[in-house]
Formats: sequence, structure tokens, C-alpha cells
Amino acid sequence: MTLPKFDEGLTESQMISHMKRLGSMNKVFKSFIGMGYYDTFVPAVILRNIMENPGWYTQYTPYQAEIAQGRLESLLNFQTMITDLTALPMSNASLLDEGTAAAEAMAMCNNIQKGKKKTFVIASNCHPQTIDICKTRADGFDLKVVVADLKDFDYSSKDVCGVLVQYPGTEGEVLDYGEFIKDAHANGVKVVMATDLLALTVLKPPGELGADIVVGSAQRFGVPMGYGGPHAAFLATSQEYKRMMPGRIIGLSVDTMGKQALRMAMQTREQHIRRDKATSNICTAQALLANMAAMYAVYHGPEGLKAIADRVHGLAGTFAHGLKKLGTVTVQELPFFDTVKVKCADAKAIADAAYKSEMNLRIVDSNTITLSFDETTTLEDVDKLFKVFAGGKSVNFTAASLAPEVQTTIPSGLVRNSPYLTHQIFNSYHTEHELLRYICKLQSKDLSLCHSMIPLGSCTMKLNATVEMMPVTWPEFANIHPFAPTEQALGYQEMFNDLGDLLSTITGFDSVSLQPNAGAAGEYAGLMVIRAYHVARGDSHRNVCIIPVSAHGTNPASAAMCGMKIVPVGTDAKGNINIEELRKAAEANKEHLSALMVTYPSTHGVYEEGIDEICKIIHDNGGQVYMDGANMNAQVGLTSPGYIGADVCHLNLHKTFCIPHGGGGPGMGPIGVKKHLAPFLPSHPVIATGGLPAPENQQPLGTISAAPWGSALILPISYCYIAMMGSKGLTDASKIAILNANYMAKRLESHYPVLFRGVNGTCAHEFIIDLRHFKNTAGIEAEDIAKRLIDYGFHGPTMSWPVPGTLMIEPTESESKAELDRFCDALISIREEIAEIENGKADINNNVLKGAPHPPSMLMSDTWTKPYTRDYAAFPAPWLRGAKFWPTTGRVDNVYGDRNLICTLLPVSQMAEEQAAVNA
Repeated sequence: MTLPKFDEGLTESQMISHMKRLGSMNKVFKSFIGMGYYDTFVPAVILRNIMENPGWYTQYTPYQAEIAQGRLESLLNFQTMITDLTALPMSNASLLDEGTAAAEAMAMCNNIQKGKKKTFVIASNCHPQTIDICKTRADGFDLKVVVADLKDFDYSSKDVCGVLVQYPGTEGEVLDYGEFIKDAHANGVKVVMATDLLALTVLKPPGELGADIVVGSAQRFGVPMGYGGPHAAFLATSQEYKRMMPGRIIGLSVDTMGKQALRMAMQTREQHIRRDKATSNICTAQALLANMAAMYAVYHGPEGLKAIADRVHGLAGTFAHGLKKLGTVTVQELPFFDTVKVKCADAKAIADAAYKSEMNLRIVDSNTITLSFDETTTLEDVDKLFKVFAGGKSVNFTAASLAPEVQTTIPSGLVRNSPYLTHQIFNSYHTEHELLRYICKLQSKDLSLCHSMIPLGSCTMKLNATVEMMPVTWPEFANIHPFAPTEQALGYQEMFNDLGDLLSTITGFDSVSLQPNAGAAGEYAGLMVIRAYHVARGDSHRNVCIIPVSAHGTNPASAAMCGMKIVPVGTDAKGNINIEELRKAAEANKEHLSALMVTYPSTHGVYEEGIDEICKIIHDNGGQVYMDGANMNAQVGLTSPGYIGADVCHLNLHKTFCIPHGGGGPGMGPIGVKKHLAPFLPSHPVIATGGLPAPENQQPLGTISAAPWGSALILPISYCYIAMMGSKGLTDASKIAILNANYMAKRLESHYPVLFRGVNGTCAHEFIIDLRHFKNTAGIEAEDIAKRLIDYGFHGPTMSWPVPGTLMIEPTESESKAELDRFCDALISIREEIAEIENGKADINNNVLKGAPHPPSMLMSDTWTKPYTRDYAAFPAPWLRGAKFWPTTGRVDNVYGDRNLICTLLPVSQMAEEQAAVNA
């Protein structure tokens, strides 16, 4: 494999110079475009101590709650913030972006109506990207999307499952939806409202208006625009629909000592359990950005947020008042919060004049402009705008002189009177010193890559090098609006083109789309490309997707979202796809075969022996091969999806290509495709996109993500990784990842059975150890071993997937032999602990594994009734004497938390009551 431009690999200093050159090509203009994206001040204490802090950005999704209590609390803060501001009782812990959150809400409406009503109506005052995403997503659900003005909504067909409105509207108007919502409900229609969190500090909240589902973005709460993302979206709803909600939900539970503890709630919604019946295909979201937004609310508190909102509203009002004094244009008379709509003779001429003063305005049509104000807008900016609208002439007033005269435009019936963010957490940390201590207190509860390897099979927790991370917070990359003219983002555009070339070369494909902003979004996009290809050929009847039972958990859910009929096929004794069963399935469905979803190497950690034959069978029967890119860490430089025979593959940039997991997100899931599929790659309604390089005869499938290039701000991480590694470095990384896995498997095979091996007795980059027999010999299960590993200072490997009762281990190339040995030593020591149970030296019900993990509160309690010593519980290995990571809770009870679902912060008095009830 030879990479264009970066074959040799750049040094770190060369990389920094290169990125500074690209950054200098980006022009950071003052943005008044709005449309769901606003400039914001990221408090430096949050920027340095969360966004730039590996103690926060290298954590994994909080599956092991006992070593994730810090970010779980922060995510609970986020949920509480959302429920308070929206006035709805349930919120998830973030979604990908506002547009896809609206599409998820549309799917909820469809599910609530049990698929019996097939029309979804969208108000024309919604953001254009949101409308297009919903249209794209509706195709897979066989839903009809109707876009109409509010006054033209028609429920007479009795076929409408839900409606979507924007509050405030995309052009700024603040409407009273009270009667509209009553009318919708009278017709059995659910109401989804897309909204703005800052506006909700002063506007009557959607829950009080009667909305059923509320979606939006928390971006303007201290998260950079970043040319489109990543940003934490949200979805709030009533308790009635909690089991239909997509995404992660954090809830309160108790640990083994009866003390309150947090964990991810309702785990039965996991995709690998429910497969095609899953609520959504989203498996992670935007935890890092949700934590930033939550901390922004903690830092400012309710009074601080309202002060920011009042100032933004005041600036918008001052601008509108000044335009009326000028008399050269017409200002919309409807109430507004932060966005002023202006009618003029020549919108382009005004926008061009603003452009010359380095300001971007939104042109709605030839006679309409909107201007959105934000936290960073100043009175001086408003004065510059006055001059633009005065044709470049000076005006005889200033924004400062007008401001005292300005009255709010919000009618009294829409002014918020209800309190929000009343919990003490949002009213305690308003100085940098206090917030810093709070952030560090939460960080200290969480294990990350700062502490030890996180050996998760299929999740590839590898080094996120500091130089890769540095450009992410540079203003030249962080402060650009995603809908700014592309000539202001030439550095980004060069990087996109280079990254497209690099990923095409690595995957063996002809074109790449960078738009999908998560692995799940990449799966969906890849399947929708295949769907669009079949439709373009007159084969719209091709809707069968063959999925092996060993496939990634999100695969069946993604196929279901595309309206595909899923045909499962089994595996053989070696863990490979049963080729004869696959052949029969393909031939039986020859006339309707759309795709095969396959993972290579397989999820069983071996190179699928017949992968070329498998691809040929699918192609011979008229289908396309979709390859899940989760295991690219064992392919890069050695083989490629395109070489093997796949037609499309998504790439988890947060796995193989080093974007950190962020405690549960962000991720990126670009897709690569063969030439015949390239015309169908997604585009965007505001800034046209397509494949890189651009294919001929573009027929885009629609829009996948809210921003044209997805979460563009984190693409420099993967770009820097590839550029610094170069061709040889990337190939060596794959080799070392495979070597490390085989070394560990060899060390452990005499202690634990290694479940699957390839023809030469080796595994790929990950392997599975079989623990099922311990249930019979010692009463020990996979969870017991994972929890005991916490006492040794490690996060457990992937547990009970893809095979129940096993652990799947992936060391990656990033770990040293010493760290691999330390982890192997821990597992060997645990095997000896199991042996003590097997030979009767330890009690089968009360032993060090069943008691794990052991937090200080347990070890330091006045009474100790365990049959083993406190020392043995806490320090089972010699290295722990020098550095010990302490879990903060005992084992958390998931079942209790689901039976007593509490997903927001409780007042101190109520927390005490809950704890008393547990103790009783």
C-alpha cells in the first residue's frame, strides 16, 4: 500500500506545521447564519480540563459503571438540564445531531402508532437540513413526508402519525403552538418540536405547550461550531414513551452495599439483543460534548444562562430597532428570540457587502436575509451591520445608544415563568476554582487510557496521540460555521480531499463520503447507497439483506431502518460463516437479494476463510456486499475491503483511525464505495457534497447528517494519524496489533480456552476466551471476572458478545509488551482465584470474584464479614501497591435501577428518602 502525499509519514513537528498551514487557509468570519449553529464561548476551564483532557476524552462508553461514576454523573446533569429546559420528564444522554434526532423522533411517532399511520408532516419553518434528513430516513420506513406551511396542515386523511415544528423557526419567528398542538392531539397526531436550549431559558418550554417529543442541539452551550460537529443533540419525551427512546439513558440504582450509584439504564434495548427489533441502530452518541454542555450549564447556572439569553435577545432587538430607524429595509414583525428576518430589494448585494467586512449572513431568497445573534456578538458587530445596511455610509446612531430603548418582542403568553436548573449542582460551581475541582472530582472516579489498557474486543481503544488532538481546538478549525462559503474553509477542503484519497487507497475503494457522523450512521448510509443503486437500475424490489448471526449488533437494526427484510445465516464450528447455508439463502432470494452484511475479520476474531467465495456468491445472485469496518485494524496495509470484493464499507474513525471514544462518543463513520456506487453517496441541501473524489452523474441518496461533512472538527485527528504513520507505519500497526493478540492468546491458552482460531492456529487482532464452563465448576460468570479485573486496575474486555459467557480481548498495537503481560498476569491470577473455588478453598457464593469490585467504602467499613482478607480484595497483584485505581462503588444493581427508573438529578431531600427506602 502506497499512500499519496504521505507515503513516508510526517514527523510530529512536520505535522504541526502542515496543520498550521491548512488552518491559515481557513478564514474565521463572524457568523450570523444561524440554522442551528451558533458561535459560543467555550469556558477555558472546560476547554482545558474536559475537551483537551485525555482523562475525559479517552474513556470508553460507561458499560462498567463502577469505574464510570464521574461521567455518569455529568451525563445525568445533561439529562436533567434537558428535562428542566424542555419541561418534559425523560431525556437521553445525547444523540448525534439535531437533524438525525428529529428523524429518530419521526421513527418514534411511527412506532407509537404501530406503523399504522404512514404520513409524517414537517412544517416549512424547520431547518432545511432537518427536513432532508427526515425525508431520507422516511424512505426506509415507507413513510410519506409532507412539507407544508403550518396553516396548511391537513389531518383529514387520518394517516398522519406525527408532525415536526421548529421553535423558534429557522427564520427566527417565535410562534405560539398551543392551539396547534391541541388540534394535532384531537386528531390523534403526535407533535415533535425542534427547539433551542438558550431560547428556552426565556421562552415558554415545549412541555408546557403540550409537545410529545422535543429535539435539538446543545451546541451553543459551550461547544465549538467546528464546521459542523461533533455536537450533542438531545431528545426529551414523556415517561409513557421511555422504552421507545433511542440512545443511551443514564439512571439511578444502588450497589451491593445499598448505596446509590449510577449506570446506563434499560440495557435490554441493546442492539445485539433486540437486533432488527431494536429501538434504533445508534450504539453510542456524543458523550464528550454532552459533558461539555452540561458543565457549561453548571458553570453559568440558571441566572447566568438567562443573562446570556437576555443579552443575545437584546442584541437582536437592538439590530431590528436600528434597521427600522434606517428605513432602508423591512423587518419582520413576528416575535423573535435571536434571529431577525429582513426583507430587502437585493439580498445578495447586502450579503456581499457584509462579506467584505468578514461577516456571513444567511440569504433565504433574493429578497430575504436572516441574521442570527449569539453569545459572541458585540455591540460593535451590530454597528458594523448598521453600516452594511446603510450602503456603507455612517449612521447617526450606535447600537449602544439604541439598546436602552429596546423592548422584548416575546409576547407575555410565551414568556417563561417556570423555574429550571434548581438542583444544587447547577447553583454551586460558578467560579473557575470551584468548577475545576468539580471536574477533577468526577474525573477521579473514571478509568481511562490514562490509567491502563482498555482491552475491548471490536472497540479498538488505541493511542490518541497528542499531536493528533492539538488542531481540534485551534480557532481556525473550531470556529467556522458549517454553512460558511467553502472559500472560507479552503484548509478544511484540502484536508477533506486528501483524507478522501488516503481512505480510498487504504480501503481499495474509488470514492469516500465523510458525512456519516457515527459508525451506526455509516452502516445506514452504506446500505442506503446500495438501496439507491438498486432503485436506479429498476430493481427497487431488491430488499433482502443476509446477515450472519455473528455480525455486529447494529447490523440488523441498520438493515431494518432501510426497510430491508433480514435473512440470518449461521456459522460453522470454527466461527466462520456457513458458506453452504449462505449459498442456499442467496439462491433462494436471488430475485430479491439486495445485500450481505459481513465483518472481516469476523467478529469471532479470525480471518473469514472463504470471504472471496462469499462475495462471489452474493454478486452472482445480484446482491452487493456491505463490509462492516469495525475490524479494519487487522486489514490496513495487509488487505482491503475493495481487494477482498466488498462494494461498500464504513470506517469507524473512532476505532482504527484514532479518534478517541470520549466516554461514549464522538465517533465518525465515513463510507467508501466502488465506482458503480459512487454517484449515490449522500449530499446536503445547504452546501452540496458528494464523493471524494467527486463521481460523475451524481444521484445522491439524500442527506445522512445535519452538517455537510459530518463532525468535521474531529477529522484532523484521523488525518494526522494517517499522515504521520505513512504507508509502512500503518502496515506495521496492523501487524503489531495481530502479533499482540496472538501473543496474549498464547499466554492465556493454558489457563482459558481460546474459542476460535484460523487455519494456522492463529487469531486476527482480537480473540475470545471461553468462560462458560466456570458456571458449572465454580458458579462464576463473565461478569464476575470483568468486575474482579477492576480490582486489578483494568476495564473488562467485551463481555458475552458475540458469544454469551465469553470475553473478547483486543490489545491493539498501542500497548507495550509490559502492559500486555500485566493484563495477562491479572487474568492468570483470576484463574487461580477461580481454582480456589473449584477445589473448595473458597466459598462458591461468597468469594473475591462475587464480591468484586471492592471500593474503599467497603474496605474501610467498621465491619468486614467476607471470608477473604481486605488486603487480598484490594491488592491481588504486586503492581497495585505502587499505583491503585479505586472503583467508587460496589457492584451496581442494574435490575433495581430499571425497576425504579430515575433518570434526572433528585433534590438532596428526595435523594435521602430514596436511600432510606433502599436501606429499609
